Amino acid sequence: MATAAQCSSWYYTSPTLPLHRRHGLLRRQPPQAAQRGQWPRLQVAAAAAGGARAEDSIKAATDAEFFQPSDTRPIMLFDGVCNLCNGGVRFVREHDPNRSIRYMPLQSESGRKLLQRSGRSPDDISSVVLVEKDRSYIKSEAVLRIMEYLNLPFPQLAIFLKFVPLFLRDFAYDNVANNRYIVFGRSETEACEIL
Repeated sequence: MATAAQCSSWYYTSPTLPLHRRHGLLRRQPPQAAQRGQWPRLQVAAAAAGGARAEDSIKAATDAEFFQPSDTRPIMLFDGVCNLCNGGVRFVREHDPNRSIRYMPLQSESGRKLLQRSGRSPDDISSVVLVEKDRSYIKSEAVLRIMEYLNLPFPQLAIFLKFVPLFLRDFAYDNVANNRYIVFGRSETEACEIL
């Protein structure tokens, strides 16, 4: 950590340095890199590229495991211990005669992998997620997308509900999701009946 004397000397000798450098929060750059202004940018670009490679490897691994040419149906991830979520899965199954959707609880190992693939924390069970081969949907968007896979009149209802602004739909979704255990309860077995 830099002392007060060092901080003040950096500030007065070089007022054009970024604020975090003036206060000694980063090590000094080599003079030639600082003059070119490239060192921090290269680090950011390398970190972004590393994150992109990790994301691509997760997607490739989950595609190989869950989206094979013989079965590319989307996967609905749901809270396996929530009575409301289990009821929602039963409802979707009853209105999906073509079996267009697969189901996995968020708490399962497969669910955790698919959450990571969707860019979410593997421990995040706050929302239903619909994972398609090329895209993932969460919250109200996931519900509307699931409705599009069901038989009539649900696809038409989904089109109508898309006219409601996303922030209002997600606000209503969050209110239900945050109170789902209080209102609907939890499964006593801590395991989902639908796998």
